[in-house]
Parts: sequence; structure tokens; C-alpha cells
Amino acid sequence: MKVSMPLGYGGGFKESAQQAVALEKAGLDTVWVAEAYGFDGVSLMGYLAAVTSTVEIGAAILPIYTRTPTLLAMTAAGVDALSDGRCILGLGASGPQVIEGFHGVPYTRPLTRTREIIEICRTVWARERVTYEGSAYTLPLPPEQGTGLGKPLKLITHPVRDRIPIYVAALGPKNVRMTAEVADGWLPLFYLPEKVDEVWGDDLRAGAAARADDLAPLEIVAGGLLAVGDDAAQMRELARPMIALYVGGMGAKGRNFYNDLACRYGFEAEAAEIQDLYLDGKKDEAAAAVPEGLLEAATICGPEGYVRDRIAAFKEAGVTSLNVTPIAPDVPALVTQLKGWVEHA
Repeated sequence: MKVSMPLGYGGGFKESAQQAVALEKAGLDTVWVAEAYGFDGVSLMGYLAAVTSTVEIGAAILPIYTRTPTLLAMTAAGVDALSDGRCILGLGASGPQVIEGFHGVPYTRPLTRTREIIEICRTVWARERVTYEGSAYTLPLPPEQGTGLGKPLKLITHPVRDRIPIYVAALGPKNVRMTAEVADGWLPLFYLPEKVDEVWGDDLRAGAAARADDLAPLEIVAGGLLAVGDDAAQMRELARPMIALYVGGMGAKGRNFYNDLACRYGFEAEAAEIQDLYLDGKKDEAAAAVPEGLLEAATICGPEGYVRDRIAAFKEAGVTSLNVTPIAPDVPALVTQLKGWVEHA
């Protein structure tokens, strides 16, 4: 397994970049840059490309509705060129609250769009003239939808790689199946190793059965909040507000993918209570209602023996990159230690 980390930038882009440099020296394999509705993710990815030399720079994620398919391809090719081939294009649908509320774009056909974007990106990177007739995208635009002057164009510049890795953030059955079929990697959230086969096994196998021969096996990136020590188990409590936010507040009732996942894990009553409390503005009560089982899906906190056992469980469940948010006085030192444990898992 590799070791990766989501890179926070609450303290500023430049401070985050300095952290990435230290983590690279500690042996970190990949940093993941988020994009919600603050600063964009690509600016930081480009900055990281300039100040690092070995760590992979992944988007986790760029929302599919905020850019055209060809711009997504151009963006990834640009970061890949700046980083000498270290870019990972992470894609996700986000949710209707952000896409329709912040971007003013209809949240429609997320699975279809994701599949078509992947196909178009790979055409762009191969420097083929981009012609595409899909359900969500048609290139060039048909005359009846525009001026009729659109031309099939190909990328002017030569990408460093003609197959930049594409990872997809997916949780629902159909999306996971599509990801296992066409993507290079999968970015799940709240990955509970003991429940993976029960919740996603059939979808992963169905997608793999339809996977093209020229695609390598699916990479899986998962993990959680990390703390190591005899009293580290209590650090799991820090994950409660985040889980409550996702399960309770990321979407409306009947349209919350994280709530659906909690139900599929067997926490139907708890998921309903968390959502009711959160949507009523009772965020602290919602966090307190998060069950231990969901904390286990979002954290790796405990003595060294426990942490090493969890690492082995993630590896056994197919994870190829352990993605952690460490809590420690010296995060780079913990990353170095973690690398050793992962190599011997």
C-alpha cells in the first residue's frame, strides 16, 4: 500500500504547500487537494507541483459539473506537465446543494456525465480530434444548439502522459459499479473493511467483469483520522462533527448519499436521528448520536497494535493507498512510521 493524505488549506495555500514539502521528505506518496466552495483546487495543485518533486498530486475531488469535459482534461494535462507526470484527476458529482446552489448548474445524470467525461478526457490526452456523441455531451455542439461553426479540435500541446489516472469518488451501487468498470481508482468515504464486501462487493465484481483489458486493476484509496498511542482511542471523538455533517447535512432527506451509506452499513435508525437533529440545527446533538460503528469507519485511532491490525484489515479489503489525516505533534515523523507499518502489513 501507498500512504496518502488530504491536504488542508484552512491556514492558507502557502502554509499547506510547506506542509506538503515536509510530508514528501517523510515519504508520503500522494497528497489530495479538495475543492468545495472556497478556493479552487487546481491553483493549489499547480503551486504544489512547483515546490515538490516526487509526491503525487491528486484532486479529491473536482466536481464534474463545474468544468467542461475538455477543460477537465486540459487542467489535468497542465498539472501533469508542471509536476512531470504526478497528477491524479479525481472526479466526483458533489451534490445538488452545491452544484445548483453555488454554481447554478442543474444536477442531472451524474453517472452518465462521469462516464462520458472519462471517455472524453482520454480522447483529449491521446491528442485525437474530439468528436463525441453521448447522452450528456456532444462534441462538436450540433448546429441546432449553437452557431453551427463548431469544429472537431485536438489538443495543441503534447501531454506528458496520454493516460493520466482518473479516480472517482463513488458511494452508490451504480456509481461504484461504473467506477470499477472504467476508472483507474476509487475514492470511497467511510470505508469499513469488514463491511466492504457486503455493501459494495457485488458492484465491484460486476464492474471488474466489464473492465477493459488495457486498464490496470482498480486502485482503492481509503482510511481516516489517524492517532497512535495508548490514549489515542479517544481521538476518535474528533470525527463526530464531520460524520454528523456528512450523514446529517450533506443533502436533503432522501437525497443524501452518505446517509444512504450509513443505512447500508446497518445504522438506519441512527442515520435518521442524526439527519433529523442536524437539519433541525442541533449539530452537537447530531454529533453525539453518531454510533461507534460509524466512528470505526472514519478513524484509525488507538495503540500501535490496534493501528497495525487496522492497516492489515484495510489491505485485506483491497485498499491500495491508505489515506489518513494524522493527529500528532510531529506529523511527518508519524508518516514515516506509518510507511514502515504499511510496508510490513
